Order: sequence, then C-alpha cells, then structure tokens
Amino acid sequence: MRAIARSMMLDRLSPQAPDALLALIRLHAADPREDKIDLGVGVYRTDDGATPVFAAIKSAEQQLIDTQDSKSYLGPEGDMGFVNALMPYVFGANATMGGRVAGMQTPGGTGAVRLALALAQKAGVKRVHMGVPSWPNHAQILADLGLELVAFDHSRPDGTANLDAVIAAINGAGDDEAVLLHACCHNPTGIDYTAEQWAAIADAFAASGTFPIIDSAYQGLGHGLEEDAAGMRAVLAAVPEAFVAYSCDKNFGQYRDRVGAFYILGNGQESLDTAFSNANALARAAWSMPPDHGGAAVRIILRDPDMTEAWLAELDTMRARMRQVRDALAAEGQAGRIDLTPLGIQNGLFSMLPVTKDEVAALREDHGIYMAASGRINIAGLTMANLPKFIAALAAVAV
Repeated sequence: MRAIARSMMLDRLSPQAPDALLALIRLHAADPREDKIDLGVGVYRTDDGATPVFAAIKSAEQQLIDTQDSKSYLGPEGDMGFVNALMPYVFGANATMGGRVAGMQTPGGTGAVRLALALAQKAGVKRVHMGVPSWPNHAQILADLGLELVAFDHSRPDGTANLDAVIAAINGAGDDEAVLLHACCHNPTGIDYTAEQWAAIADAFAASGTFPIIDSAYQGLGHGLEEDAAGMRAVLAAVPEAFVAYSCDKNFGQYRDRVGAFYILGNGQESLDTAFSNANALARAAWSMPPDHGGAAVRIILRDPDMTEAWLAELDTMRARMRQVRDALAAEGQAGRIDLTPLGIQNGLFSMLPVTKDEVAALREDHGIYMAASGRINIAGLTMANLPKFIAALAAVAV
C-alpha cells in the first residue's frame, strides 16, 4: 500500500514574534556601560538597583523548611489557608461579603486572569471591554480564548483617567459582554480612577447589570492596602456578581514563585457553588494544581501578626521610594517637550511617556537607557542618583 503524503506537523506552525521585553532584557545585559538604566523589566528595585527577597518571606520560608512535613498534592483549589488569609486584604473587614465569595489559588496573577476570562466565556461571555493601553497579556489571553476585545481609551492626554469612556463601555455592554478593569496602579499608564470616579463606575455597573472582572495586581504599591482596594470594593458592593484576579507577585516580591488567587462573587450559595465547581474543572484541565511554596509563605505571614507587620513595613518602604521618584520627576516639570508633572499624580510601578520609537531607540543607543518601545517606564528603575542622567537624556532626545 502506498503511503499517503502528509505535510510535516510542525511545518504547519507560523513563526511568532519574539517577546519584545525579553529582547530588551538581553540588550540591557549585553550593554557594557556602567551607568546604563533599565526601565523595562516590571519588577521593584531598591535605590541600589536590587530586587531582594522580602525579609518576611525569608522568615516564612525558614518556617516552612523547619515544619513542612509533606509535599503531597493540595488539589486544584490550592492552599485554601492562603486563599482565606488573603481575603480580608482583598474584600475588607467583611471578607466573605456575607458568604458570597469563593476563591482558589492560581499560578500568579496571570493564572487568575486566565481563569477569570475562561470561566466568563464558559458562562456565555463573548466580548470583553477593556481600556487601552493595557497589560499586553490581557489581549493575548483574550485572543487565545477566542474572546473579542472591545477597546476604549483608558486615559486622556492630560494624564488622567477617561471616565466617560469606561462609563460608556459599562452602559453599552450586552448580556454576553463583560468589562475588565485594573483595581489600582494601572499597568502600563499608572493612571488610576479617583474615589469619585470609582463611585460613578460602581453606580454604572449597578444600573446596567454589566459583569465586572477586576484585575488586582499591585495592591499596596499606590497609596496603601486599604486605599488601593477602595475602588474595587465599591464596585463589588454594588453588584450581585463579579470576578477578581489577584496577584501576590509584586506586593510580596514573589515574581518567580507565581502566587495568585481567583475570587468569585456570587448571588446565592447555589450559583456560587456551581461557578466554583466550573472554575475548579477549568483549573484542573489547565494546570492541575498550582505551585504551593509561595502561597504557603504568604499564608504563614498573614497568620502571624509580627510577620504581617514586617511585611507591611517593607511594602511601605517600596511605596515611599516610588513616590519619592514620582515627586522628583513631577518637580522637574519639563524634559524637552515631555511634561513630567502628570507622573506625580499617577501610581505604582509604571507610567507612559509620550515618546516616539525613534526617541526610545536614541535613549537606548546614545544614553544606555532601556525602556519599552511604547514609552512605558518602570518607575522603580529610577533612583535619586540616576534621575539627573535620565532627565538630561530625555531632554536631549525629546526636543
């Protein structure tokens, strides 16, 4: 019998563009200039340029070494002690929202976002409204799931949030649509909604019945744990149902350990149980069970008042350092044609500069300053020592 001619399986694949941020990391690493500045990688850095392990995490890990007696499976829902210990920080004093919240551990905030969108799709959502620019993985996950992205402008040219656009998206969404919002410290713009804007957003969700999905990846890095959660909590208090994707990667410094949680706000125990069972099945098929180590360390910290206090102090230090850099940039006022004052009212690790790709290239090639082609900068890559160089370089290229 003659063999049937077939194309080679792998030849059916199309090449994918390399990740731009990973390429930027390699370029920075190969640059021999001692005064180079990395504003690309989205991690916190101290004034010395280090990304240290939190002292509180080190203490918790030592306790795990001393007391952990098994590496047996936990199940698709992960470490429920971690999930429950985190809930008061996410939802406030009434952590279970009157018994309306169920949660599970995920592999980082990315896993939580993926699970939220996959479960929304399983419940019938076909389109997701999202402010742009946004974290690139949001669009990638939507595309991978086959969900349609409906974009609206997140910000205005003056560096403030575009409230009209998000209200229009909420009011215009249909029964098979959801709206995805950042809880705080917006990535990549650093532009957050004010308390008054969050109140209007909550009212719009309540009146329209539109389903909210909230991504909380940076709580505590803006103005404080309570302040950074206030807007999200206003929305959750106003709606019968919602999803929350949460990350501990930044506010516990556990980038490589991938520590996240997914929470479902439901309207009644039966619907909540059904939603949780579906989330459990999706998680089982996607990653089977989440990694345990990082979540266990967070659980230990949050159950120990002294360790919690140590963690909060470290978080305060991070937030204060980034605020110092933002204030210094805003005080400078102008660098060439770039107005730096809006950076002072923005929050978290990131902000966007209105620079061209050619100007980004000139900053890299002529001055050793590395940033994303979009103009997104990591505020934590700047220090009081390298700020003068950065401002002078920006003024030189952005004329």
